[in-house]
Amino acid sequence: MNKKRIISPFKKFLKTESASGILLLVATLIALIWANSPFRDSYSALWEYKIGFKSEHLELYKPLILWINDGLMAVFFFLIGLEIKREFLIGELNTTKKLAFPLFGAVGGMLFPVLFFILLNEDPETAHGWGVPMATDIAFSLAVLNTLGRRVPLSLKIFLTAFAIVDDIGAVLVIALFYSASIDITLISIAIALLAFLYFIAHRGFYSHYITFMFGAVIWVLFLKAGIHPTVAGILMAFAVPIRQKAHTTEFLANLSQIMDNIKKAKTLPTPILSKEQIDEIDNLDHWIEDYQSPLQLLEHKLHGIVAYAIIPIFALANAGVSILDSDAHLDSSLIIHIALCLVLGNSIGITTIITTVKKLKIIEVPKDINTRHIIGVSFLAGIGFTMAIFIASLAFAKSPEFLGSAKIGVLLGSLVSAIIGYLILRYNKTDNTINEEEELSTS
Repeated sequence: MNKKRIISPFKKFLKTESASGILLLVATLIALIWANSPFRDSYSALWEYKIGFKSEHLELYKPLILWINDGLMAVFFFLIGLEIKREFLIGELNTTKKLAFPLFGAVGGMLFPVLFFILLNEDPETAHGWGVPMATDIAFSLAVLNTLGRRVPLSLKIFLTAFAIVDDIGAVLVIALFYSASIDITLISIAIALLAFLYFIAHRGFYSHYITFMFGAVIWVLFLKAGIHPTVAGILMAFAVPIRQKAHTTEFLANLSQIMDNIKKAKTLPTPILSKEQIDEIDNLDHWIEDYQSPLQLLEHKLHGIVAYAIIPIFALANAGVSILDSDAHLDSSLIIHIALCLVLGNSIGITTIITTVKKLKIIEVPKDINTRHIIGVSFLAGIGFTMAIFIASLAFAKSPEFLGSAKIGVLLGSLVSAIIGYLILRYNKTDNTINEEEELSTS
């Protein structure tokens, strides 16, 4: 198989994530400036403004920030679920050998920050924030890595992407198990039954975007009312989207050729509209295009730009605005320092230690073009925990605004320091990785 055909979509993914990281940074800066400006009251008022509807049997009337964190972020998690399923079936996580390298890295990147937080934290009121420093932001980390260009090998970018996906799985499990409210068994049972039905019909070869959307909306509400964070529903819904095509390339091309011949033979009207024969063939073409496309790949492709360029920046704009200069702001300096240290040191020490150990034990095989300095540099970049870390903080300290503001500042500080250190380590890595990737592929 041509390696260029495999690598090209990944490069497009990297470009999207890098651009998203830049947009994310801009949204963060706007939020911080706005929240610390003379107009800071309008910032708070906007996100606390309640919208929704109320009825006798159902009420969905929430502040705008909760619609973003519970609603829009469910779409973000749905996309993560699609990426996870694809990677497990046909991507960088589809074999034990491929999975081992990022898996052990993710274990170190999740376990050590949590242990660091537990050891550093002395306040029982902030103990619930242990999950905040365990998540890596793929958009920001890849954006930093991509600024290094050919100074880092492509295999390192693939490792960071796979690592972040495994890390996201861990973060989702933590949210579901530890950051959800008391669970309504009846409602969650109904939601699980609906999910099981979707999984069953997908397994039997039936899939419809419309049915998936309708069921998804109902399941989202059931999760919300049941006490489990509704973003978990987004992940679970993604697994109901099949990856396989109904028509393979040879079959599609044969029918495409037949449709072209039929259109050529069909009657052409003198007016600028299609004849009935041409319309029939176009309908036939639509049918074969739908069967030829992978539902999972199509949804992932369509959602990726929406999530990268709209949902994540909106999330940053709504959540990153912490009042730092306000004299009335009550900030916990210990929590700020602890989260920052856990992001910077927890990830770097944890990932480097675990990867180095299992490599020496020959449990994993690290690509030859990745050296120890690469691992150390990427382990610091893994400390960029922006999106997921702030999201978990908003769950952990939902009822403690003073701790939530401190946690966000800790995340911002830790992410900034991690990005700078990781960049400098990789920027001044003396190993020559400046070979043009296209040339490298062409000689493979």
